[in-house]
Amino acid sequence: MGTLLDQAPLNKTLQMEKIKARLKAEFEALESEERHLKEYKQEMDLLLQEKMAHVEELRLIHADINVMENTIKQSENDLNKLLESTRRLHDEYKPLKEHVDALRMTLGLQRLPDLCEEEEKLSLEMIQLMSFISKVTLRSRKRSGRQSLRSPRSLSLWPLQLLLPSNSKWLESRTLGRQPPSGSSPHL
Repeated sequence: MGTLLDQAPLNKTLQMEKIKARLKAEFEALESEERHLKEYKQEMDLLLQEKMAHVEELRLIHADINVMENTIKQSENDLNKLLESTRRLHDEYKPLKEHVDALRMTLGLQRLPDLCEEEEKLSLEMIQLMSFISKVTLRSRKRSGRQSLRSPRSLSLWPLQLLLPSNSKWLESRTLGRQPPSGSSPHL
């Protein structure tokens, strides 16, 4: 019977050593998992910082888009006001010129040259054409449901090339080497 009593402390010691080894392994796993968790949290923080940087970048892009849209709207409004003002001035000029020409004729003097003879860009037809192009551009942008970043001032002048004579000085001074879209002829 002495052997059973001797084995009891030995069994308890072995059981304790096994639990101790498992406890040590569990503690190492715990430390390892804590390190991994810390690394995961650091990675998450870095990703959140990167996300916030991108969110800020997108916010700035949206702000720039809003500024450009407002600038384009203002430019279109300014253009339309200038076109209307130019049209009114032309309407005032025409009867006054006719009156001055009539007075000159009674004095035996020649008529003064018409505006379009002096500068093609001052003709009423050109003013009306510019107004038409501006309105078509605005309508096409509204129809597409989005604002284009192309302002009327940067609008290609190739449609004018189709309507003006081939010796147009006004058009030549504004095309600056731009070409009409392929497949279109610059002059009729």
